Amino acid sequence: MLPATFKLCAGISYRHLRNMTGLRRQAVVAISQELNKLAFAGPGPSKWINQVRRRSSLLSSRLEEKPFSEVEMSYIKQGEEALQKSLSILGDQDGWKTETVAGNGDKVLSKMLPDVGKVFRLEVVVDQPLNSVYDELVERMEQMGDWNPTIKEIKILQKIGKDTVITHETAAATPGNVVGPRDFVSVRCSRRRGSTCVLAGMATSYGAMPEQKGFIRAENGPTCMVLRPRAENPSQTKLTWLLSIDLKGWLPKTIINQVLSQTQVDFANHLRKRLATTTTPVAVSC
Repeated sequence: MLPATFKLCAGISYRHLRNMTGLRRQAVVAISQELNKLAFAGPGPSKWINQVRRRSSLLSSRLEEKPFSEVEMSYIKQGEEALQKSLSILGDQDGWKTETVAGNGDKVLSKMLPDVGKVFRLEVVVDQPLNSVYDELVERMEQMGDWNPTIKEIKILQKIGKDTVITHETAAATPGNVVGPRDFVSVRCSRRRGSTCVLAGMATSYGAMPEQKGFIRAENGPTCMVLRPRAENPSQTKLTWLLSIDLKGWLPKTIINQVLSQTQVDFANHLRKRLATTTTPVAVSC
């Protein structure tokens, strides 16, 4: 019986059979039954049988989960790509130039990258624990327009699993309409590595959100925010924001650079004001 069982399992290695959830479940049940017979047959390699049985049980439970479609998997991969590329940029300490340093120590740096263009890096310390900052930036993402004047609205278009979302963001025009209204469609993902949270994103396309009248469709990414407790005071959070945006349209680079660096400084100040009135934070799950 066991050889026949493995033939069944081998059969689902073919793509058209692998997509048949019922057949996959049948294979898992069959091999589990055979392992039980071997385990009680007498002395033998019961240790590895028990290990395989545990893996089989885990696989069976995973088969009950809703599988991702090919389109959803492409968005997940885009989010992961944004995360890895952003961390690679931040990890290279060479070539960064100081754009501005505020009186409170907030700092904006910039760097030219051959395949990306000019990127900006904000480094600040927020006098709030990481959970509070994460809650405001992720769990209550759609409320960002309430406290950040540069954002008119952020709407989550689709959630994919627990870590990936597709969003539509509309940005307000700058004072004097130097930079007119822009909108963005992005894939965003969140990850936690130890005590560090990484929130990454990049521009994507989404059929249900075509270009909107009155807005220029800009593109961002790779971009990310890195949150980690400050070593000297864990109740404070060090926030690093990598910003890379193509605003599109006919804008002088000097104006773009000035607008983007000032946007980061203003963001930090608005975030602090918001966090001063934040309610009890939820548990971090990134």
